[in-house]
Amino acid sequence: MAQYAFFDNKFVPLAEAKVSVMTHAMHYGTGCFEGIRGNWNDEQGQMYLFRVADHYRRLLQSARILRMELPYTVEQLCDTTRELVEKCGFKEDVYVRPLAYKSSEVIGVRLHNLDAALTIFVVPFGNYLDVTKGIRACVSTWRRIDDNMIPPRAKITGLYVNSALAKSEAAANGYDEAILLTREGHVSEGSGENLFLVTGGRLITPPPYDNILVGITRDTAIELAKNEMGLETEERCVDRTELYLAQECFLTGTAAHVTPVLEIDGRPVGNGQVGPVARRIQELYFDVVRGRNRKYLGWCTPAYSNLVKA
Repeated sequence: MAQYAFFDNKFVPLAEAKVSVMTHAMHYGTGCFEGIRGNWNDEQGQMYLFRVADHYRRLLQSARILRMELPYTVEQLCDTTRELVEKCGFKEDVYVRPLAYKSSEVIGVRLHNLDAALTIFVVPFGNYLDVTKGIRACVSTWRRIDDNMIPPRAKITGLYVNSALAKSEAAANGYDEAILLTREGHVSEGSGENLFLVTGGRLITPPPYDNILVGITRDTAIELAKNEMGLETEERCVDRTELYLAQECFLTGTAAHVTPVLEIDGRPVGNGQVGPVARRIQELYFDVVRGRNRKYLGWCTPAYSNLVKA
């Protein structure tokens, strides 16, 4: 299967999309990115890009924080991505990675007086975590970065060292995922996912001011819980011990989809099984992202102009 990238304002073979070792973003983490799912619908022979415009709105916001002015509108980015995905022609779930970065070949810590560039590429991508059986998580010893350190509302490349440290610590201790706390000790998020609890029939999730990335899948879960299950979501500070007392816990993210958490710090969550709320939101979510729920087709952008035989 041929793979392509959008690079230097044109489509090129992925192997030709290369930057210099002197590129500023490579040395100082001065870039920002998005992760966009392309979900393959085998019955329809169609690839659906999920909430692609929302992702690009967030990318442009992240770029603004890094003092990058990209010469593209949201609509242009959506059209370019759809064309790129169709050009690659995958017949399986994919991950689209737009990356905006400081492209000047200079040494020196700063954001000003630097050129910016954009690249987009597509790779096949299955489940990031075990969405069927659920996962084991631990509270990390690494604290979540603060808004006055590196703004967590932006997907800044350098920020993810914080996540990588927590993820690898969890893996070294035999867990699937890490949960990070804020400086004040409140629950923030996973290494790359937002977190939800089910307690007393209520859905609870940490608020933006606890240094979360305000996730698009997070927003999707909130909408589906409200519209399809009659469940309101309470955004509030969550203490660590609430993780141990919750009836259910699940993570949401573009890579993670909706992933149940069955154990935290060696303690079972609820009865240690996938709970009914997480299971139902997961079922709703997968129907929506694969274009099977007409009510939410507005969130799905078909990538292929002609349906593809599986």
